[in-house]
Amino acid sequence: MNVEFNLNELKAADRLPSPSGTALAIMQLVQQSDATVHQVSQLIKVDPALSGRILRFANSAAFGARRPVADVQTAVVMMGMQTVRNFALSLSLIGSNSKGHCSGFDYEAYWSRSLAVSVAISAITARKVTVVPAESFTLGLLGEIGSLALATAWSEIYGECLGAAEGKQLLELEREHFAIDHNALSLLLLADWGFPVIFLDALKLSFEKKVSGINRTAHFSRQLIFARLIGNYCVADEAHQAKLLPELIEEANFHALNELALLKFINETIELWHDLGKVYDIKTDVRKSLQKTAATMESFLPGLNLLLVDDDPMMLTCLSKQLTAAGNQVAVCCDGEFALKHVIEHRPQLVITDWRMKSMDGLALCKTLRASAFGKNIYLIMLTSTEDEDALVEAFDAGIDDYVTKPVSLRMLLARIRAGQRIIMLQHELEKESRDTQRYTAELAAANRRLKLMANTDILTNLPNRRYALSRLEQESAGALRTRQPLSVLMLDLDHFKSVNDTLGHDVGDQVLTHAAKLMRATARSNDIVCRLGGEEFLIIAPNTDGATALLLAERIRSVIEKNQLQGLVLARPVTVSIGVAGSLGAKPDWKELMKWADEALYRVKQGSRNGVQLACMDVGKGR
Repeated sequence: MNVEFNLNELKAADRLPSPSGTALAIMQLVQQSDATVHQVSQLIKVDPALSGRILRFANSAAFGARRPVADVQTAVVMMGMQTVRNFALSLSLIGSNSKGHCSGFDYEAYWSRSLAVSVAISAITARKVTVVPAESFTLGLLGEIGSLALATAWSEIYGECLGAAEGKQLLELEREHFAIDHNALSLLLLADWGFPVIFLDALKLSFEKKVSGINRTAHFSRQLIFARLIGNYCVADEAHQAKLLPELIEEANFHALNELALLKFINETIELWHDLGKVYDIKTDVRKSLQKTAATMESFLPGLNLLLVDDDPMMLTCLSKQLTAAGNQVAVCCDGEFALKHVIEHRPQLVITDWRMKSMDGLALCKTLRASAFGKNIYLIMLTSTEDEDALVEAFDAGIDDYVTKPVSLRMLLARIRAGQRIIMLQHELEKESRDTQRYTAELAAANRRLKLMANTDILTNLPNRRYALSRLEQESAGALRTRQPLSVLMLDLDHFKSVNDTLGHDVGDQVLTHAAKLMRATARSNDIVCRLGGEEFLIIAPNTDGATALLLAERIRSVIEKNQLQGLVLARPVTVSIGVAGSLGAKPDWKELMKWADEALYRVKQGSRNGVQLACMDVGKGR
């Protein structure tokens, strides 16, 4: 599913989680082979907030610096440019996606759990090093970014998916609505942001929970599984923690931790989790936050959600009681600054504010709200003791919708509120129509993606077909040219396949093809694209891979197919595969020549003993 989904289409969606500003500039700079520590440091110093957070992280227990780090360049040297790049990426995504419009998605809980996972994986990889702990930290933080992407791009539909699903069923609903699930989308986004292949391979294995072998990727994937369990434990209440503990204890055995050592490790992780929450500005006490939200919902009254702002305590008390008695939910603030903070956090439907207040008066509050995205649609009523025409014109210019003169007549105020309520209802209807339109557009886009997926998928093997393979190879070739990265292709042909069809029939031939395709897809790396060209011919596109590395991949696939024969069938010969490999760098050769060379290498294997691999011998200067 990963390779068929068009990531460029998702990038074009509104509010897609993506790096911006300084973080984007750092990512682009670090991708350059000649980037220096000094250049990265100078770029960071332009952003004082980022500079401060990098210094705090470099001096934190998570990084484990042996001496205090006092300047940005030293921090970059000690952390490494890739770690700094990933840290800036994380901060950028958190800062721009801490809140959202998906009603079923808990943004605070998502980031809180993600931070707990990142702290845990950093500590786990420090105990047994499989990757650099500081780099694993970022993967833990962004390892499930696909969920946030779906919640951001298609908030209403994804909210319904979350409400209707539990566990594995959610993945199925996501694939049904979006032609991709959040695990696969996470891998696509991380690959697009330049995360190392071992990170992507290990993350994929950890999602599937099919970890086997003793290589570094398998060990890292097991560590990621353990870290996610600890992350779940950190954000759970005590009753749920008790239910999670047996599975944690069982998993801890793979990491040489007995029950006592595990509890100590978890306590240290939780302590560091709380500390780093301050660095990243992530709430780590999500259980209290959820309880507060539940309490607010229980006390909700019908009517409008109002904010009353006045520096007169008697006025606040009197009016709030009267407005509450009229069926509204009323919050109170004693000045404009507190009111602004309340509006940002709670988004009331209507604000009633006095004009004359200290330190921010009602006029300044109205101007600030109207200048912000979150305050443009709030209905504003001003309480004022003046009826001077010039003053009232100034108030309307500041953004008020209506006013009531003091002393306040409750009857008049309620009439003004009812007038505002009609406007608010119309706004809600327009917003609903807009959401319905967006929903229809998203559903249509999802249907188009499913149709495109069908058009680009081989029905028998569920692999991308020839049409997709050639288009994708052309895209990858263009990308390799831009970034001066290597690109390799593998041409594969099942040996003696025609005899299978001729002697046992096409049904058996289909079984052999399906079996071989599954082995190819399972053995290939997460960023490799496995395609069926037709008949018994397959193509594997290996981005950012030179010919020598691709040859190792080819041998691994050949060996796996030879060792894993299809059970229950009596074949004249075992199922084997011949593979031709060719690699390029930049524009030499182009993708068509690359396929031609790989095909010629495959031909030489077929002319020989078959069941082998061969790397094309290419002399770019001579065309061979």
